[in-house]
Amino acid sequence: MSTAGSTDLRDAVLAANQMIPEAGLAALTWGNVSGVDRAAGIYVIKPSGVAYQDLTADLLVPVDLETGRVTAGTLRPSVDSETHRAFYLQWSSVGGVTHTHSTHAVAFAQARRDVPVLGTTHADTFAGPIRVTRDLTADECERDYEFNTARAIIELVGGEAEALAGPVALAANHGPFTWAADPLKSVENAIVCEAVAEMALKTLSLNPAASAPQWLLDRHFTRKHGAGAYYGNQLTAGSPL
Repeated sequence: MSTAGSTDLRDAVLAANQMIPEAGLAALTWGNVSGVDRAAGIYVIKPSGVAYQDLTADLLVPVDLETGRVTAGTLRPSVDSETHRAFYLQWSSVGGVTHTHSTHAVAFAQARRDVPVLGTTHADTFAGPIRVTRDLTADECERDYEFNTARAIIELVGGEAEALAGPVALAANHGPFTWAADPLKSVENAIVCEAVAEMALKTLSLNPAASAPQWLLDRHFTRKHGAGAYYGNQLTAGSPL
């Protein structure tokens, strides 16, 4: 059993991390993505403070899922590593986690306001508002801060079903965390989070009382998610378009 992570996992996590600057989700090194190999009992995450343009698959840091210890190499994992680990331990369906400091989502986190569902763009991906956590206590910040950041999000989100329907949350005064079945999809959720946060800020500036009918929002979520979903196509090689 590899303690460093498979080539496929490392390649997926590298590509996901490279999406962060490409999508404008973080300045400098203000973001990180991880992916988990549950059979091997490890996850692989961006190293702390390494610029995206310098990142390679070999520099990614493997971490033991149960203990949080680095299993190979000499680099330190992202400072948010324990937050990622807590999500993997809590929700078995999660295969990738993304954290960024994208501007508009952070604005809501710093204002300690949920991002409301004001239209179908939001409802296409998330079943409800993007919620913000409670404040961490002084003791939670002093001891196991990063793990407690995840605990506050888990407390807010709930169980597996809720995590699947709303794979995003804002850590109060901090920023967004998103998760999904794989690393790339978790970054896509981060892109949607930032986009709908920007839309919400602009909408509320035009109409502070803006809202949308729940039946419309429900329709947009269910046509892309769940047993009755009918959005998109599965293309195979050689399939006619």
